[in-house]
Amino acid sequence: MNHIKALIVKFLMIAVVLLIILTVIYDVEIEKTLLISLLLTLIAYVLGDLMIFRKAGDGASNKQSVTRDSKNYASNTHSDARDPYEDHKKRNMMATIADILLTFFVIWIMGESMIKNPGDDIIQAALISALIIGVGEWFFHKYLDKSVFPEKDGQAVTNKSHR
Repeated sequence: MNHIKALIVKFLMIAVVLLIILTVIYDVEIEKTLLISLLLTLIAYVLGDLMIFRKAGDGASNKQSVTRDSKNYASNTHSDARDPYEDHKKRNMMATIADILLTFFVIWIMGESMIKNPGDDIIQAALISALIIGVGEWFFHKYLDKSVFPEKDGQAVTNKSHR
């Protein structure tokens, strides 16, 4: 259920941005904008969020065990314990950059094929959209860590969190 909520949030974020930029500013038909939004949401969720964001990083939140050997306790405490915030930041940066690039190319390619005489406007619209959606993705990834992938946030996975 959490994945459904995440997909709805992601679609709404993308659709609002693209409706403003593509439809209002660049005069792309609403149906085409919504189709681009839907396909971009699905592709970006699978590639950017499930594959890159969830799998990237060094797994710091899963590697926090510290050896409590009396001789090595003091030295291992700082070298073995990794900061989950740093892991999230690394994963978030990688996934956000991937989302920006993916967004740009999906809008550009779909725009070229769906819009009559798109010209350079579609490249400009794709670039602006990708940058704005990239900002939204940065915050969306934080939501994913807290609500959809709690094991990456260092929280124990419970049945309640995956209903």
